[in-house]
Amino acid sequence: MTVSIVVVSHSEKIADGAVELAAQMAPDVVLLAAGGTMDGRIGTSLEKVLAALDKVAAGDGAVILTDLGSAVMTAESALEFAEDAAEMLLADAPLVEGLVAAAVAAQGGGDVQAVKRAAEAVRGPARQPESPALQEVGEGSVTGSGPDYTGDFELVNQAGMHARPAAKIAGGLSSLDAEVQVNGVDGASMTALMTLAAGRGSVLHVEAWGADAERAVNYVGGLVQAGFGEP
Repeated sequence: MTVSIVVVSHSEKIADGAVELAAQMAPDVVLLAAGGTMDGRIGTSLEKVLAALDKVAAGDGAVILTDLGSAVMTAESALEFAEDAAEMLLADAPLVEGLVAAAVAAQGGGDVQAVKRAAEAVRGPARQPESPALQEVGEGSVTGSGPDYTGDFELVNQAGMHARPAAKIAGGLSSLDAEVQVNGVDGASMTALMTLAAGRGSVLHVEAWGADAERAVNYVGGLVQAGFGEP
């Protein structure tokens, strides 16, 4: 089972375009656009949102992303009428960045809560280390102070840190009990990771704190070393 994602926008073109973009990164995820009014005008439509929610397979659940204020209200109204509403969650996230991160999380098999967290994580602020003086350690070493676990991994994929790798990292980390920095920015924020503009050959220095710190570093390292599944 795969979590579905519904996009509610004031513009039919924006909803369709956002879905088209996310589909490139999550080909197995059901992405449903509910943009504009029933007669093609700018606005939102309760009927369109309900029709999209009706297409969600029973038991799979869905995450809803919206653009502007009244789209949120329309989505909330739709949830009041929808069947299996308990398995349908409204995410508070930027539409495009949140959608991509959510789609990647759903593609990876995340449940509805994990997909919602992945969407919302893109707006998270970077965590600042408690101490500016961090001990430099080798890959996969446990430190006595500073981060609980660290790793250094060289980007081997041709395109480096673009949207798809950033979404995979952020989506996976958002479900772990760890706070993670990648080259000084929040590892659970797709937007922050993309600002690194790290190209092929760049080294990602990963620092993690928390119960899943080791798992988080290994997760990032595995993705990087596999080239994110890209050439």
